Amino acid sequence: MPTDSPPAAPQTPRKGRALCLCSGGLDSLLGLCVLRAQGVHAEAVSFTSPFFADPAGVRRSCEELGFPLHLIDFTADILDLLRNPPSGFGSCLNPCIDCHARMIRRAWEFAQANGFDFVATGEVLGQRPMSQQRGPLNRVRNLSGAGGRLLRPLSAKLLDPTEPELEGLVDRERLLDLQGRNRKPQMELAKRFGIRHYPAPAGGCKLTEPNYCRRLRNLMEHEGLDDLRLVEALNHGRHFRLPGGTLVVLGRDRADNEALRTAMRGGDAVLRSVNVPGPTALAVRPAEGDLPAIRRLVSAYSDHKGVDTVVVREFRPAARPVDHPEPVAARDEFAAFLL
Repeated sequence: MPTDSPPAAPQTPRKGRALCLCSGGLDSLLGLCVLRAQGVHAEAVSFTSPFFADPAGVRRSCEELGFPLHLIDFTADILDLLRNPPSGFGSCLNPCIDCHARMIRRAWEFAQANGFDFVATGEVLGQRPMSQQRGPLNRVRNLSGAGGRLLRPLSAKLLDPTEPELEGLVDRERLLDLQGRNRKPQMELAKRFGIRHYPAPAGGCKLTEPNYCRRLRNLMEHEGLDDLRLVEALNHGRHFRLPGGTLVVLGRDRADNEALRTAMRGGDAVLRSVNVPGPTALAVRPAEGDLPAIRRLVSAYSDHKGVDTVVVREFRPAARPVDHPEPVAARDEFAAFLL
């Protein structure tokens, strides 16, 4: 007589694979940890550009917590949005809604190509007065193209269920209901998950910094954004717009000076003092009438204590350097041209 077959072992629901946008800030790290705590395979993705902080911080945090990190160059995307932000700018030149939507779009494209089930962010409902209210969060979701494949683990219980939750790839009951600007719950969670290093909230994007954006706006109005070396030069030194229209970037330290020296291209000039320590100046396609002022500028910012004359050496591509003795100039002469 045949024996009954043993009952089938219960099927354990498959946990999902999540690609989480990570700035290195506390909220994005918590999003990764909350998902991993319930068995979801979570990896991080971060975006690089001259407008964002160096990725060393996010690398360090992901290494400490054991999350694989993927870096995506976002420079072309953000330049495109600076030229035409569909949702407009914030208080400076920050196209936050469109930028975040584009990041999620890029992340979702990467996720689909690499076997991830969904993308996640560390956004908290109501934490930021403009970009993290329910309306903007929905707009970002719709613009991104990720739709129901976008999960916000820290506020998920306050938002509509997403496809990973409905499919059982994520347990909604183990997600969070954080809301508002109070950071105490996040700090308690950080202790629980062993997150030791994270920056203070805010920062990271230079497009929210008024001084930086003043230089950027000036560049957009004159040379434009097509020359990436000039975009990168926004991160170096002091910037001047001289009466003849010449953009001059004056180094503050050795790193600046080296970056400006190597940024010279055809039509440019690089000038530096040679008899005393001083800055390197990159003059972008200088007007001939501005060259005497550029030499005085280098003289004014050199360490000219104890000398009456600064020898300013002028370099041009494919030409012999030329030395120009310059009487010591005063910085006040150039205050009106400082960007």
